[in-house]
Amino acid sequence: QNGVMSGLMQMLLLKVSAHITEQLGMAPGGEFREAFKEASKVPFCKFHLGDRPIPVTFKRAIAALSFWQKVKLAWGLCFLSDPISKDDVEKCKQKDLLEQMMAEMIGEFPDLHRTIVSERDIYLTYMLKQAAKQIELPRASENEPRKYIPAVVVGVVGMGHVPGIEKNWNSDLKIQEIMSVPPPSTSSKIFKFVLKATVFGLLGYGCYRIGHRTVQFVLSMPATQSYIQRLTEVPQH
Repeated sequence: QNGVMSGLMQMLLLKVSAHITEQLGMAPGGEFREAFKEASKVPFCKFHLGDRPIPVTFKRAIAALSFWQKVKLAWGLCFLSDPISKDDVEKCKQKDLLEQMMAEMIGEFPDLHRTIVSERDIYLTYMLKQAAKQIELPRASENEPRKYIPAVVVGVVGMGHVPGIEKNWNSDLKIQEIMSVPPPSTSSKIFKFVLKATVFGLLGYGCYRIGHRTVQFVLSMPATQSYIQRLTEVPQH
C-alpha cells in the first residue's frame, strides 16, 4: 500500500521492534500506553495522539536517502543483534549520552535524522502549542467581555525529542511542508522496475522449468507412449 521500499523498511523496523521487545521484555511505545491509562483516570481529560502519521514519516525518510544509503541502512537493520540491557536503557536517560548517540546518528544518516527526528520535533511542538492555547469560557451575552483560562496539557514524548521541542517552542511553525510526500526519485523508480522484472522473470523461469519437467515426465509414462503410438497408427490405417 505504501510502496515497495517503504514496505520493506517497515518490515525491517518491525524486526528491530521485536528484537527490543525480546531483550527488554516490554514493547516500544509503552510510555504512550501508560499515558492513555493515566488519562482515563482524570475526569474530562482528552487523550490525543499528536505525532505525525507513520506513512508520511516513512515515505519522507525513504525519499531522503540515496540508493546506497538505503542498502546500508537495510543491511544494518537486518543484522541487528546487539544485546540490550535495562542498564543501557537507564544510560540513555542521561542527557549527555543521549546527545552523543543522536550525534552519531546524524553523522551517519543526516537526512534520516532530519526526517525522523528534526521534522517530528517541529510537528510535535506545533501540536503541543495548539493543545496549550487558552480556553475561552462561555459568555452569557455578546456584550460580556471574553474570558480565558489556561489549558492544562501534559505532553508525553520520547527523550530524544525534548531538546528539539524546547528549541522550536518560540518559533512560528509551519507544518505544511513536512506533511507532503515527495515524488519517488529516478533511482527509486529504476530499483522498483528492476525488482519487479527480477521477480516476474524468476517466476516465469520457474513456471517454465516446472512445466517442462512435467511434460517430460508425462511423456515418459508407458500409458502416454502407448496412447501416442495409437494416434500415430490411425493415419496409416
